[in-house]
Amino acid sequence: QVQLVQSGGGLVQAGGSLSLSCAASGRAFSDYTMGWFRQAPGKEREFVAAITSSGGRTLYADSVKGRFTISRDNAQNAVSLQMNSLKPEDTAVYYCVAKGGGSFYYIPTAYNYWGQGTQVTVSS
Repeated sequence: QVQLVQSGGGLVQAGGSLSLSCAASGRAFSDYTMGWFRQAPGKEREFVAAITSSGGRTLYADSVKGRFTISRDNAQNAVSLQMNSLKPEDTAVYYCVAKGGGSFYYIPTAYNYWGQGTQVTVSS
């Protein structure tokens, strides 16, 4: 079992930056692929970013590539999402996720563990 507790988020103007953090507890954090999904009102959950267990590979949705950066610290059992140049369309509830193994990074049902969700609101 892995428990994920998120922090960060909030309200920012377009063009601004926010950072999300996720602290994990439970089984060996370094065994898990970590990621972030988001869900806007009336829309399905969508993939944002993922990072492999070693941190050696990162993946991003096209909509955030070049603006968001995912990172992890296996010594601290933590993963972060730095969000720059935010746009109103980035407004959503963001979820930290974890799963064992590689592949299927973009599919929400592939992730076994979910954080509680954090609201990010970008005003125009």
